[in-house]
Amino acid sequence: MNREPTLITRRSFLRTGLVGGSLAWSVPSFLHATMQTLQAATQANPAKAGTGRDQPVLVVLQLAGGNDGLNTVVPVGNDDYHRARPALGIAKKDALRLDDGFALHPALTGFKSLFDEGRLAILHGVGYPNPNRSHFRSMEIWHTATDSDKSALHGWIGRYFDNQCKGEDPAVGISLSAQTPQAFLCGSAKGVCFVDPGRFRVLDPSMQDDDDHSMMAGDGGNEGGSVGMISGAAAITGDPLDFLERTALDAQVSSDEIQAIMKGTYDGPAYPGTRLAGDFRNVARMIAGGMPTRIYYVSLGGFDTHANQAGAHERLLRDVGDAVKAFLDDIKRQGNHDRVTLMAFSEFGRRVKENGSGGTDHGAAAPLFLAGAGVKAGLHGKFPGLADKDLLNGDVRHTTDFRSVYATVLGRVLKTDPKLVLGREFPLLDVMRA
Repeated sequence: MNREPTLITRRSFLRTGLVGGSLAWSVPSFLHATMQTLQAATQANPAKAGTGRDQPVLVVLQLAGGNDGLNTVVPVGNDDYHRARPALGIAKKDALRLDDGFALHPALTGFKSLFDEGRLAILHGVGYPNPNRSHFRSMEIWHTATDSDKSALHGWIGRYFDNQCKGEDPAVGISLSAQTPQAFLCGSAKGVCFVDPGRFRVLDPSMQDDDDHSMMAGDGGNEGGSVGMISGAAAITGDPLDFLERTALDAQVSSDEIQAIMKGTYDGPAYPGTRLAGDFRNVARMIAGGMPTRIYYVSLGGFDTHANQAGAHERLLRDVGDAVKAFLDDIKRQGNHDRVTLMAFSEFGRRVKENGSGGTDHGAAAPLFLAGAGVKAGLHGKFPGLADKDLLNGDVRHTTDFRSVYATVLGRVLKTDPKLVLGREFPLLDVMRA
């Protein structure tokens, strides 16, 4: 298949009015079908004609492996904490004070600056009932927003795509990763995934395996990675070939937009020289370039600190704090700080007591972070307590259901009805400005 049609973005179709009509006889069938689809979607969703410069943006940061929440937001005034961690515990004199009872790990100077500037909200004890200590199962629960005794394929962000982003660009969601986060999985072909936005390629649907309908790609090795549509059992109507070509066209349009932004000059500030900081710089560039993306997804691994935790955890937290601070400062410099919110989470915290290998084992609830100009800075929620009577089999109990955080982000940041995405109501949290 060597056809290379001229590609025009959806916004160009809508601005020029060249949707269907007299052009139908002169364009390939799949391009005509795409025009008709876009026209119908636009007519059905007239309120969604905004550009990438006037939409709210959510940036999700996943701390993969189970971040030790107690050594991140340190209960320095809690004697039970210091008794449980005689070697790993952070001394009050070394930590970065938040109030009389809590402080940040000494490496989180970036977070401390954001907190002092009124741009960081810290939520105590975020988790879910009947917690699971398996990385894979707990991450599945967080990604799909299901109860711990249930399973689901589609993610909570994917359900947001399905319910609220019909007719939007495929790049309404962008994940800077080699693999699609399950949170993105949806029933429609929305979202793109890549490792290096400057050197990715769009997959040719004719090269996919017969049983691969998602057009999803992993890391392309020396080719710098690939971009693919987020997987999902999208409904195929009409000619299946038209559908595949239409999907490839959508991916190519997104590819061209991203490539143009990444090849252009960018006068943003210097970032730390880490991969995570580089990912955040790329997100900042795409936001500045006016991408129509509503949700960006970045991740950092290495938080499974069973042994020799102290040094490794310090390096990880410094990377996170410095990268997030640089990103939010960049967003503020752009003038986009009023519409960008960052959420950082991990699939679980660690157990209260340190183990015999200088580390901590899989736990349950942990702090979650929201950052940006729209958050109510400070410490939120009830700290669970660390006395034996307060623990759940040696784990920190949850006092805030993570789905209440999602509901708050969906309702207050993305301006959608949380129940449509989460399937039922969860209490909204008072952590966002009006």
